[in-house]
Amino acid sequence: MAKKSRAKAIYVLNGPNLNLLGTREPDVYGRTTLSDIGDMTAARAQSHGYDVVFSQSNHEGELVEWIHEAREAAAGIIINAGAYTHTSIAIHDALRALSCPIVEVHLSNTFAREEFRHHSYISPVASGVIVGFGANSYLLAVDAVASLIEEAAI
Repeated sequence: MAKKSRAKAIYVLNGPNLNLLGTREPDVYGRTTLSDIGDMTAARAQSHGYDVVFSQSNHEGELVEWIHEAREAAAGIIINAGAYTHTSIAIHDALRALSCPIVEVHLSNTFAREEFRHHSYISPVASGVIVGFGANSYLLAVDAVASLIEEAAI
């Protein structure tokens, strides 16, 4: 039996170039499209009783605006900021203003890749990080953020 939908949604925010999933470097990122990941994520969140707001932008400012919106509207956030993970102090600062759980997610194992990908501006403000499980990283992130939301409610 599915749980009743909760008032606040889980925001799933995706950064630059993730709109190209399925065709961009499939040996690194797989063949699953971002649309497929959105559907998978929504189904998993629904099993926990949450709706999903699933968004992607190639623009840093738009991601910051969505994070600001999430301050009031989100029960938790899952973020794959793409390359902004390694460069954006603005996204870091926006995330710091949140009081809900934040889970950073990456399809590939960033620590097995180029050295510049080893540093994240998001990790210090995230509740946890999930890397390297392909599209399943998002499903693991939904489970994690749902668990963190429930723990905070106790």
